[in-house]
Amino acid sequence: MGDLHISLLSAGIAALINIALAARCGKVRVASGMSHGDGGHPLLLKRMRAQANFVEYTPLALILILALELTGNGGWLLALSAAVFMLGRVLHAAGMDGDKPNKLRMFGMLMTLPLLLGWAIAAGLVAFRVI
Repeated sequence: MGDLHISLLSAGIAALINIALAARCGKVRVASGMSHGDGGHPLLLKRMRAQANFVEYTPLALILILALELTGNGGWLLALSAAVFMLGRVLHAAGMDGDKPNKLRMFGMLMTLPLLLGWAIAAGLVAFRVI
């Protein structure tokens, strides 16, 4: 088994991003005095959804990255794609503060969904010993 440096680094970066997203929620909670739920506070709701969206997509990504790396399909392409995914998640979260659809959210999703699809296809190809 390899050292799993791509998976470990990806998981570590994901944890740091999640902490940052939680801190953004906390900042609004303290400023608004809202200790539970969103209380109808628009910015808090957006930030909570940004963190939830991160938590919805990232575990699947980390599982796929780990599985590909465990099967010997790591390397620079997996590392680069993992970095792009994390950047996309940050951009998407930053774009969630806006009131209208915007380029940050759009680019964030364009850096998320194709990578998840690519990793899923690669995982299937590895599972069936095509690659």
